[in-house]
Amino acid sequence: MMMTGGFFRQAARDSGRLDDEVFGNAFNYRVVARMVPYVMPYKGLLTLAIAAMLVFTATQVAVPWIIKLGIDQFITKGDSGGLAWIVAIFVGNAMLNWGANFTQELTIARVGQNMLYSLRKDMFRHLQSQSVSFYDKNEVGRIMSRVLGDVNQLQEFLSVAVITVGDLLSLVGIVAAVLVLSVELGLISLVTLPFLILVMAVWQPFARKAFVRVRRAAAIVNGALNENITGVRVVQAMNRQERNAELFDEKNRENLDSAVHATRISSGLLPTVDMLTAISIGLVLFFGARLVGSNALEVGALVAFVMYIQRFFDPIRSLTMQYTQLQRAMASGVRIFELLDTQPALKDRPGAGDLPPIRGEIQFRDVSYGYVEGEDVLKHVDLHALPGQTVAIVGPTGAGKTTLVSLLSRFYDVPEGRGAILIDGHDVRDVTRDSLARQTSMVLQEPFLFTGTVRENIKYIHQDAPEERVVSAAKAVGAHDFIEKLDDGYDTFLHERGVNLSVGQRQLISFARAIVDDPRILILDEATANIDSHTEMLIQRALRRLLRGRTAIVIAHRLSTIRGADKIVVLNHGRVEEVGAHDELMDQNGLYAHLYAMNFAALKAALPE
Repeated sequence: MMMTGGFFRQAARDSGRLDDEVFGNAFNYRVVARMVPYVMPYKGLLTLAIAAMLVFTATQVAVPWIIKLGIDQFITKGDSGGLAWIVAIFVGNAMLNWGANFTQELTIARVGQNMLYSLRKDMFRHLQSQSVSFYDKNEVGRIMSRVLGDVNQLQEFLSVAVITVGDLLSLVGIVAAVLVLSVELGLISLVTLPFLILVMAVWQPFARKAFVRVRRAAAIVNGALNENITGVRVVQAMNRQERNAELFDEKNRENLDSAVHATRISSGLLPTVDMLTAISIGLVLFFGARLVGSNALEVGALVAFVMYIQRFFDPIRSLTMQYTQLQRAMASGVRIFELLDTQPALKDRPGAGDLPPIRGEIQFRDVSYGYVEGEDVLKHVDLHALPGQTVAIVGPTGAGKTTLVSLLSRFYDVPEGRGAILIDGHDVRDVTRDSLARQTSMVLQEPFLFTGTVRENIKYIHQDAPEERVVSAAKAVGAHDFIEKLDDGYDTFLHERGVNLSVGQRQLISFARAIVDDPRILILDEATANIDSHTEMLIQRALRRLLRGRTAIVIAHRLSTIRGADKIVVLNHGRVEEVGAHDELMDQNGLYAHLYAMNFAALKAALPE
């Protein structure tokens, strides 16, 4: 992971969380170097923008000098003809200034927007490639802040950088002009500069802290907003609206206070600059008038001096504000490229090959795994499923059931020396994740559908699946009839997460999506937990047909649904406690029999007298 300018806190690196609290320097070489590949495709536009900036700066600096020439060479001498030429030059300079400014703004905006497009594209692809463990450690709100807020902030760096260079060149041009006009008066006019530097040195630490606080508060508000919108059903079910509003108001109040404080800090600088500007102009007028009186300085030169002093502090005022923008942009760049440099925890091994067509034999050999070092969720698990077998995984909450199927699907990898998982004799770590996913499929407890049509959701990754296979998969899981009754059938548009369908209907479509490509291994992680008994009965009936010839790993909390499994594996505290068919395990009168009795008693209690 890249460490740039010492901005990354050790705690953030250790935990793997994205840090919202860092605040960058105004210039970071590594960030700028990383931006170069995104800018190079548009180097012609960037060159044009720089050229336009130079012309714009030159025309800005030229204005007082043109006025000086008009006063000293023509107005004081009553030469109206020559003055007409000065007016024409002045107007021409103004038009050139406008054209250069327009060209600079337009070209920089085009380069910035194209860079924004490329950065977002790369970040989306990178986030899609991250392991599940990455999302275990990072809140969605923080990730969204990276993709949206920080990328926008970095995109503004180009325009700010070009303007900053232009302001610096303006300062150089103005200093050179006043020293050419009069070295003595030029030095007098710059006497307030040390005071300005002192004010900046005092102001900067306060500004830095204020903007850090703003970033932190904004991230907290974004995270709270995302959490409460995502979990709105739970919020309303628990009637937590008022309490959540109070908690959000506290976070929002901190966001408001931090923003107001930062604005107060920023606003305090500009009046100080204006006051120093007034002092410099006063000094120029006082001493300049004496020089004019002694004929050591022309009137036009004095007017130009006053204008140059005003223009001298304008770039300083602009640079003051741009400095904080550059700091923000550099901090955003650090976070963006830190994220892009975050390697997925799960990667294919060098030389990993594709998994050949499989029969579906699954073996867990002495597998141990823990999400936190020293706290194993699975402990020395051995499991063997023959091709075509249905293996049910049962056990109390926290026994490790979901972890077991997550390892089989390679959401996580078994560490070296802690066992192995084999499919048809191939260690899953030695094959590509893509080839494994093509021959296995998984249905989760929470059905997740994407915005789009029913057909697009069933096809999903298999966009080339023919229509008959889509319909066949829907019929196999009992979804075809209700789909046909929808307004547009398979072309019915589903809203975000499929909220315009019932939970049971969403799960049926998830089942159809899982089998549309005829996988050899099917994993059901409590896939019938959120549907009613009638829908579950339809799915179980369909599954008896679907699972013929396939290997199935089934996690079920309703033990009555897995009585017909070829093998039932009972997990307890991460260990395999019992293995056998339903009748065998009932005869043992162990943990399975106890769980089954509890499950049956709960079902019986729910039935009417």
